[in-house]
Amino acid sequence: MPRIATYAEFWPFYLREHAKARTRRLHYAGTALTFVFAGIAVAVGGWSWLAVPLAGYGFAWFAHFRVERNRPATFTHPLWSLVSDYRMFFLWLTGRLDRHLGAAGIDPRA
Repeated sequence: MPRIATYAEFWPFYLREHAKARTRRLHYAGTALTFVFAGIAVAVGGWSWLAVPLAGYGFAWFAHFRVERNRPATFTHPLWSLVSDYRMFFLWLTGRLDRHLGAAGIDPRA
């Protein structure tokens, strides 16, 4: 992994680590589930909070190890990765992700 000193450098790297559409779709599913489980955890409390990171990281790490065949950026840049996961999710949700993917050299349909 190249040395990354700023978030501006990290963002395109993060997107390139999610070059396959299937990887991104699995991330979207996990991220969406974090909201579902956070809502349940607020209502129920207790150990139910554990479902939030398990959903998000479970889907994401499966995508990296099985689909993308790379190491999750979470291992080296945990905070930037978390921010980027939600950023990617909301850009996708609002139809603005393709421009960012293109700028990072990724075909959004790949």
